[in-house]
Amino acid sequence: MRRLTLAAVLSACAMPGFAQWETSGQLRAQWDAASAASDGPLAAANVVAPGTAPLPSGGAIVHSELHASRPGFTAVVTLEARHVQGRATNSRGWVNELVLSHDAGAWQFALGKKVVAWDVGYGFRPNDMVQQEARRSFASSAAPGRPVLAVEHFNADTAWSLVWVNPTHQSDRRGAQEPALAARVYRRDGALDWHGFARIGARTGAGVGAAVAWVATDALELHGSWRYQRRVDTRGMAASDALAHTNPWQAASLDHVQQLLIGTTWTHASQISVMAEAWWDGSARSDAHWREWSLRNRQLAALAGKGPPAAAIAGNLAWQADAFGASSNVRRGNVFLRMSWQSGAWQPALDLLYTPADAGRLLTASLAWQGDRVSVQAGVRAAAGPRTALLRQLPNRVQQYVNATWAF
Repeated sequence: MRRLTLAAVLSACAMPGFAQWETSGQLRAQWDAASAASDGPLAAANVVAPGTAPLPSGGAIVHSELHASRPGFTAVVTLEARHVQGRATNSRGWVNELVLSHDAGAWQFALGKKVVAWDVGYGFRPNDMVQQEARRSFASSAAPGRPVLAVEHFNADTAWSLVWVNPTHQSDRRGAQEPALAARVYRRDGALDWHGFARIGARTGAGVGAAVAWVATDALELHGSWRYQRRVDTRGMAASDALAHTNPWQAASLDHVQQLLIGTTWTHASQISVMAEAWWDGSARSDAHWREWSLRNRQLAALAGKGPPAAAIAGNLAWQADAFGASSNVRRGNVFLRMSWQSGAWQPALDLLYTPADAGRLLTASLAWQGDRVSVQAGVRAAAGPRTALLRQLPNRVQQYVNATWAF
């Protein structure tokens, strides 16, 4: 299907009259590297049986993004070649967006694969009901759109949207692949922007949300977001002291979940910007669940050399890392700080994700230079805090990247 879709886009580009279309693109070369954490279940698995969990390794990526549009049609295609040290080069291509649209004045209609991003937060977006984009990605790239049928209406102060996302998917699909109806209402009231949201998922049922953004002064902005969901997808396992023969972490769900975010942005005339956000994510695993998880990790590690095969112990420890994928946030309570400075073509930035429950910290520093057509970016991210902090136990302790992008 992907090959057929890509062929259709390229065929459209070859049609007579294509020269009148708006076309653009970018070519990016990137090098990245990572070092494995010395704490956590994957590190413990490799101590018990070396080689159980693959260690992170550096690599290089050549990434090309192609855009073509005309009234009523938009396409964004990505081609990528990736080489990981010690492995063969892997090439692939995919369609980020492929949208047919119709402009009927105040009414807008869209059908196809499209990026639909909602909510007002930066580090976390509770009401991102359609796109469900991973936030705080280390090296940014274009988000892939979702299959949608969308209707929107606009006037001077109010807008509303109704989106049927994943209309052709099976009703048992999970996460961002679940078929659902989602709606948003927006109203501008002077310096205030009000947002209302609703969603009905084929499996997860109903949910509602609200958000507000207030431009208090020329320098200060405040924002907040709240969401209630009848059910959310997660991963879980039953408490057990025994070694499992298959991965015990299976698809699960949580009922009656709430999420809340508050934040502010302050910008100085010197182009220094400071952002602070705090959020609560009820879909993340609770403190009690993490205590059980830590206890099982210790119990499994204590079995080494006491009879059970080392490979079985290491495998069970490695499976414990699946708990990190239960939600978009590791902990329910999070604090996020970001400071950036725009100085001509240069933009340095520093941000911190902090989890008060265990004093875990994720520090990211980046530097970007933007020319007319060429941009260069570099960044490093490191986990810190006590050895028992969950962010210290993620698979990677340190990550780095450097990339250069040419726009055409």
